[in-house]
Amino acid sequence: MLNVQKQIDYWINGDDDDLLTADLLIRGKRVLHGLFFCHLVIEKAIKAHYVKTTGNVAPRTHNLINLSENAGLIYDNDTQIFLGILMKYQLQGRYPDYNPVLPDLIRVSEYFDKTKNLLQWLKAKL
Repeated sequence: MLNVQKQIDYWINGDDDDLLTADLLIRGKRVLHGLFFCHLVIEKAIKAHYVKTTGNVAPRTHNLINLSENAGLIYDNDTQIFLGILMKYQLQGRYPDYNPVLPDLIRVSEYFDKTKNLLQWLKAKL
């Protein structure tokens, strides 16, 4: 039998370290890697919701929108768009020929702030 709380804890623990890593990478102008960690932070929080909602182990996917739908999470339009933006940055490192256009540092800072706010919202709903 699946220990749901243990699975939720697995996904949600460590988010502060991942968020700190994203911040350090972005401050160091390692934008692509920093945005990858922003995606990772949100993916883990959504997977915690998936486990809570379904009582099943989270699937091995990185698609934030599908994971959210399967977890029963409903967002406003801006957040839906933001999830789509983040998904562009999780592919780097998985596929050597994928090189997305990187936003300027002001936009990256906005993405980081949105990541922090969305993570806080997701954690509050757990």
